[in-house]
Amino acid sequence: MLPKDLTEDTRIRLKTIKGQIEGLIRMLDEDQPPEKILVQFKSASKSLDKAHYLLLDEVYRKALALKIVEVVDACPGNCGNEDKIEFIRKQFPELGLEDLTEKMKEITQVKIQLDQFNKER
Repeated sequence: MLPKDLTEDTRIRLKTIKGQIEGLIRMLDEDQPPEKILVQFKSASKSLDKAHYLLLDEVYRKALALKIVEVVDACPGNCGNEDKIEFIRKQFPELGLEDLTEKMKEITQVKIQLDQFNKER
């Protein structure tokens, strides 16, 4: 559902975080001082927060914008979903991060209905 080109940066960040986590495990195995472990733990936590924000604000927002354009282009003007499409399109700039996944589900459902509508025409 998410375009691979949009998720690449997030994937790279997650691989880096994976390395940080593996480093933390090694530090624990090697009985490193607690303060060093804590610093690394905070760093990994911050990195994960940044990756999470990137995923929501960049990837999901761009994916939703692309899906809205796709749905608008697929609706010939009498598809029965014009109001819903317009509502989501107008909401888009004001959507909070927590709303992005729900709107992606909604617009994907509209696209499925449009594909069926256009197939039957």
